Amino acid sequence: MGKERERSEKDPKEHKKMFIGVVWNCAAELKLLLTALLFLLSLITVFQFVPSRLSFSVSDVRHCISTTTAAAADTNISVAPAAVALSANSTPPERPLASPSPPSKLQDEVGDGGVIKRAFNAYGSAAYNYILMSAYRGGADTFAVMGLASKPLLVFGKPSYQCQWVPRLKNGSYSNRPVTASSYQVLPDWGYGRVYTVIVVNCTFPFPVGHDGSGGKLLLLATTNGGGDEKVNLTDTVEALTEAPATVNLARFTGPPKYDYLYCGSPLFGNLSPQRVREWFAFHVRLFGEKSHFVIYDAGGIHEGVREVLRAWMDKGYVTLYDVREQERFDGYYHNQFMVVNDCLHRYRFDAKWMFFFDLDEFIFVPKKSTLKSVLDSLSEYTQFTIEQMPMSSKLCLAEDAGKSYRKWGFEKLVYKDSKRGIRRDRKYAVQPRSVFATGVHMSQNAAGKTTHKTEGRIMYYHYHGTISERREPCRRLVNSTELKLDGIQYVVDTTMREAAGSVKRFELRMIGSRLQRTRQ
Repeated sequence: MGKERERSEKDPKEHKKMFIGVVWNCAAELKLLLTALLFLLSLITVFQFVPSRLSFSVSDVRHCISTTTAAAADTNISVAPAAVALSANSTPPERPLASPSPPSKLQDEVGDGGVIKRAFNAYGSAAYNYILMSAYRGGADTFAVMGLASKPLLVFGKPSYQCQWVPRLKNGSYSNRPVTASSYQVLPDWGYGRVYTVIVVNCTFPFPVGHDGSGGKLLLLATTNGGGDEKVNLTDTVEALTEAPATVNLARFTGPPKYDYLYCGSPLFGNLSPQRVREWFAFHVRLFGEKSHFVIYDAGGIHEGVREVLRAWMDKGYVTLYDVREQERFDGYYHNQFMVVNDCLHRYRFDAKWMFFFDLDEFIFVPKKSTLKSVLDSLSEYTQFTIEQMPMSSKLCLAEDAGKSYRKWGFEKLVYKDSKRGIRRDRKYAVQPRSVFATGVHMSQNAAGKTTHKTEGRIMYYHYHGTISERREPCRRLVNSTELKLDGIQYVVDTTMREAAGSVKRFELRMIGSRLQRTRQ
């Protein structure tokens, strides 16, 4: 006990000596710390008197740091591990894009006689000059380019679009002497466009280009010609198409087509009914036959239920599906429908004898004594023909189907037809695509050759408007009558499509089995 008391009496002196020793040994570090603290407090005091227009934000600091880091990388300056810690397997951060220096701001000026000339400073851009979707060769010396352009620029300005072909040299580089084409533009959705409108540029060169398989590039030069700003004439060079060596097959443009009939669909969107899609494909694959193909564009409507239906026919080689949801970024008419159908036209222009344009709530029909082939053979002298519409009710069904309508297909139970006469109804159409240079939704206005509208009684389409986008039982009113008037429209019973349902169902079962038997509305 005495020794412990004695040690405790000595401890305070020893602690004091130890503290003085530590302070003495760390005097330099303490001086540096105190100096830094004093400098920081002084800096804070000074900033309180700095004007607000000289203030800086966190983004300024980030920009300063990123610029410093980029400069360090460019000059091979090593960065301390504490500042940048990258593992051996990590990806280095992308270097931020350098922003162009803003133009000097124009100021108001006082002119002669005290007149003040006001200044106008422009910033940003309201729309793209040109948006490319696709480009296709149409022969040894012709091409077509599909895309979107600024509608205000086309309405109020005079933009121009010119094609050039850049040959590929034997050493793999490209010639610096491009060939210029004669170009003309088609605006198939004129009057419908919004911020953007569809433009098809057809290019014809004075002689064949790239036909020998040497390869090359098709360039589209989109020039504003002062539209939007009279002092600025911008030209954007668009690499529309690149052909690798030995990839051109000129026989495709003159040989027999791969398909007899090809369907070009408009962009599909919304919450589509898988069952209605199932019925449409079974019906039309049977009608069009083995040498047919269906091209579908997904603008947001191909959910898993619909995709399962398409997959059944894709596996059999009848369907090609394209995802075009990205075009929704650009504000055009109806999901840029005109651009999509023109892409289909030019992509498959030499692959089909006849090309059809109609929707998934419309069913093509030819009378029993005819076939689709016999009807189209009788119309072979025409480049284009239009198809008469048979408008059907999308909610009226026969009372005899009560309790069992859910087992019947849509076109089997919707049997009431709008019988009003003397009014103009929309028509759909088919073309011989090799003679068509641009197309629309209800017909083409850019075709070489004759068009006929006199097809009544030979070919028609039954239109079940809106049923494709309703995922519920369509029979909402059961009627025990062969005719009735509802909402001012006179309806009569037409069982033409109903009578075809049995053979269509058997065809589907034979072609793809029972994989779609549990398809839901």
